[in-house]
Amino acid sequence: MAQQNSFDVVSIVNMQEVKNAVDQAIKELRQRFDFKGSKSEINLEEEKEIVLTSEDEYRLKNVAEIVQSKLVKRGISLKSLIPGKAEPATGGTVRQRFTIQQGIASEKAKEISKAIRDTKLKVQTQIQGDQLRVIGKSKDDLQQVIAFLKETDFGTPLQFVNYR
Repeated sequence: MAQQNSFDVVSIVNMQEVKNAVDQAIKELRQRFDFKGSKSEINLEEEKEIVLTSEDEYRLKNVAEIVQSKLVKRGISLKSLIPGKAEPATGGTVRQRFTIQQGIASEKAKEISKAIRDTKLKVQTQIQGDQLRVIGKSKDDLQQVIAFLKETDFGTPLQFVNYR
């Protein structure tokens, strides 16, 4: 029987790095002169979303930029954040939620799988929960698939694990 090689395409966010980035953003928010005495806050709720609160939309946008810059410095892709709408909150403040996307959604996995099939390489794909397995006989074909996925933007950060 011919040997099968495979790898998994996943979208994983390192939550420890997210926590560190949020902590750094909170520290910067407390130290910045333009935010002294403001009602601006940053919260990480249940490791699923980042909630930003501020007095007005302009300051909320600045708080979001602080958080995003800290996430980028920590190696977290901004594609893994799904921004919500800015909504009025209590006390005359404005709130915005950023959902942290873990895993590949089934529609996105189908889109990636179709794109891989369209390359006409001799590989097979299997959707396994929130990840995608790519199987092929040739390691060269698998490496070409990885190169193709790296250069194509699917709107979600992709990592490649379990290469065997």
